[in-house]
Amino acid sequence: MTTVEEGEVINKGSVAEALIRSRAPKRSLAVRLLDVARAEAADQTDRWRLWAPVFFGAGCAAYFALKTEPPAWPLILAAVVTGGVWIAARRRGLGRRWTLILLMLACLCGGLAVAKLRTEAVEGPIAPSMDRPTLVEAWVMDVDSPGERGARIVMAPVRIRGLAPEATPVRLRATVRGEPPRPGEAVRLYGILNPPPAPASPGAYDFGRNAFFQGMGGTLFALSDTRAATLSPPPWRVRMAMKINAVRYALAQRIVERLGPRIGGIAAAMTTGHETWIGQEDLDAMRDSGLAHILSISGLHMAVVGGFVFFAVRLGVAAWPWLALRVSGKKVAAIAGLAAVATYLVISGAPPPAERAAITASIAFAAILLDRQAVTMHALAVAAFVVLALQPEAVVTPGFQMSFAATAALVALVEAWPKRIKEISAPWPIVAAQRLGSWLVAACTASLVAGLATGPFAMQHFNRTAMYGLFANLSAAPVADFVLMPALALGAALEPLGLGAPFLWLAGKGVEVMLAVGHWTADLPGAVRTVASAPTAALPLAFVGVLFICLWRGRLRWLGLPLAAAVLIWPRPAAPDVWIGDGGTNAAFRRGEVAVVIRPQVRTFAVDLWSRRRGLTPAPRAEEGWACKRSFCAPETAEAGPVALWWGKAAPGIEQMDALCRSAQIISSRAEIRALPPSCEGRLVLDGVDYGRGGSVELWREGAGWKAVWAADVRGRRPWTRQADPDFSDSGG
Repeated sequence: MTTVEEGEVINKGSVAEALIRSRAPKRSLAVRLLDVARAEAADQTDRWRLWAPVFFGAGCAAYFALKTEPPAWPLILAAVVTGGVWIAARRRGLGRRWTLILLMLACLCGGLAVAKLRTEAVEGPIAPSMDRPTLVEAWVMDVDSPGERGARIVMAPVRIRGLAPEATPVRLRATVRGEPPRPGEAVRLYGILNPPPAPASPGAYDFGRNAFFQGMGGTLFALSDTRAATLSPPPWRVRMAMKINAVRYALAQRIVERLGPRIGGIAAAMTTGHETWIGQEDLDAMRDSGLAHILSISGLHMAVVGGFVFFAVRLGVAAWPWLALRVSGKKVAAIAGLAAVATYLVISGAPPPAERAAITASIAFAAILLDRQAVTMHALAVAAFVVLALQPEAVVTPGFQMSFAATAALVALVEAWPKRIKEISAPWPIVAAQRLGSWLVAACTASLVAGLATGPFAMQHFNRTAMYGLFANLSAAPVADFVLMPALALGAALEPLGLGAPFLWLAGKGVEVMLAVGHWTADLPGAVRTVASAPTAALPLAFVGVLFICLWRGRLRWLGLPLAAAVLIWPRPAAPDVWIGDGGTNAAFRRGEVAVVIRPQVRTFAVDLWSRRRGLTPAPRAEEGWACKRSFCAPETAEAGPVALWWGKAAPGIEQMDALCRSAQIISSRAEIRALPPSCEGRLVLDGVDYGRGGSVELWREGAGWKAVWAADVRGRRPWTRQADPDFSDSGG
C-alpha cells in the first residue's frame, strides 16, 4: 500500500490500470451506442417471446387491410410451412436469434390464416337493399341500444318475404316503433330491409364489418307497429339465448323500477348492457368528461367484479380458521373469481368487449390456480394470443386496441414501480398518512399512464379528447370501483330473491355521484377538444410505439416515444372541400373550420362522424341564399355553397337538372340521371349509380376540377361490403 498526503490510501494496481486506460484511444460514440444496445438486448432474454402476439396481431391486421378477399389455401399453406420450419429449427438447435425470427414470421402468417378462417366460419347471408318494404317474421333475441330513429331489437328471422330461406340472414337489427318487444316473443314487422350500414365517410369506422362478425346480416326499419306472429319453435340454441336475454332484460327492468329511469338506466347498462333508458344528455356528459368507458361493459367491470369476489372469498376463508387450515384460500378465491366472471359475462349479454375482458381475467385467475403470478406481461401476452385466435377481427376495433394498450402500460408501470419499504414501529397516524399519500400517487400515476396509452386511439377513432378526463376519473373511480360496482353485483345477485333493494340503493347513490362528477366536468370551459384523424399509417405506428415502450426493458424503451406520438404529431392533410353521404341524401361543404350541413336534421350521426374525423365543427346552412323544396336544395348564389342536392327517389327532369346545374358546381342526385342538359357541361354530376358503387364520397378542389375519394375504394371488395339504402340504415349509437 502507498500512503499519500492527508492519509489517502490507494492501490498500486488501480493506478496502473488507470494509467493504461488513460493511454487507450477513446471509443467513438457509435461504438458506445452499440455497446449500450447490446447490453440492453441481452436484458430482453425473457421478453422476446412477448412480441409473438404482436406479430400475430399484425398478421390479422394485414388481412383486414387488404382491398380484395384472398384465397384461403395460400395463407394456410404459409402458416403451416413457417410454423413447421420454426419447430424444425428449434429441434435442430438452431441459434436463438434465428428461431425468434422464424417464430415471428410464423405468427405473422398464422394471423393472416386465422383471420381468413374466421371470416369463412362466420360468413352468412347478407340482406340485399330492397326497393320496397317487405314483411319479416322473426323471434326477438334481445333488446339493443337505441339508435337515432328509436328503439332497436335483435331478431332471428324465420321468413322474409322476397328472400329464399338460404338467402335469409341469421340475425337482423331492427328499429321499431314504440316500446320494444321482449326477448322470446314471435313478431311480424313490415319495413325496409337493408344490408348493414357502410362507413359514414371514406376511411371511417366500418359498421358493416363489425356487424358481419357479430352475425348481423342486415338492418330493418319498421314502417308499422310490431305485431305478434305464430311461428314454429326455434332451434334449442336460439331458445336458450332468448331465455337468458329475457332474464337479463327482466333484471334490467327491475333495476330501473327500483332506482328510476335516469339512475336505474345507467345501473342497468352497467349490469346487463341494456342502454335503453340512458338519456342523451347524460350520455353526452359522460363522453365529454371521459367517463363513458364506465357505462360499457368491458375490462374495468370484469376486473372490479372478479376482484371483489376474489378478495371477499379470500377474506371469508381466512376468517374461518378450520377452513383456512384445510384449503388454499387464494385458490378457492380464484375459482370463485372465475365463476363470478363467467356469470357476469352471461348477465351482460356477452358483447365482444366483455368476452375479451373475461378471457383476460380468466387467464389471470388460472395463473393463480397454477401457482403463477397473475399480473405479468407474459399473462397479458397469452390473453392477447387467445383473444386474437378466437376473434381476429378484434385487432381493428377501438375496444381491443385501447384495453390492451392500457393494460400493457399498467403492467409495465407495476414492473417499474419501486417496492415500498415497510415501516418499523411507526406511529399509526404517520403510517396512515404515508399509505394515503402512496395510494394517491399510485392512482394519479396509473390514470395518467392509462390515459396516455389510450390517447392515440381515442384521438384517431373518436376524434375527441376529454381535457379533464384525468380529474374526472380520479374523482369517480373510487366510487365506481369500491362502492358502485360491488353494490351492483350484490344487488343484481340478490334481486331475483327480493333482497337486492339496499345494495341497489347504495349503487344508485354511486351513480348519482358519478353523474354529478360527469356533468360538472363536462360543463367546464374547453372540456372537449376535437382532434382530426391522422392518416391511416399513423395509428399502427403509434400502437408499435406504445408496445415498444411497454415491452422493452431498459432505457432504450423511450425510442418508442416518437412512434407512440405519431397520431398527435403527424401532419393532417387538408380537409375535404365537400362531403356527400352514401346515397346522396345529405351533404356538407367546408368553410374555414366549419362544416356547413345542407340538411341539418338528416343523418346527423353520419354528419357528426365525418365532421369530427376531419376536425370540423358542423353548422346548419343559412336559410337565405338557398332554394329548398321537398326533394332538393340548391344555392341561389355561388357564395352560398358549391353543392346542389337532389334527394328525391324520382329522377329530376331536364328542366330541373338545368336549374340545378346553373346553381352549383357539383350536382348530387340520389336517383339515376339518364340525360343531361347543355348547362351541365363542366359541372361534376353524381347520381345513384355512383353512390350505389362507391358509397359516400369526399371531394377536394383541384384547379378547375375535383378530386374524389369514394368509401368503397378505401373499403375494398370484401364479404362485408354490400351497400345499403342510407334513408333506412341506422348506424346511430
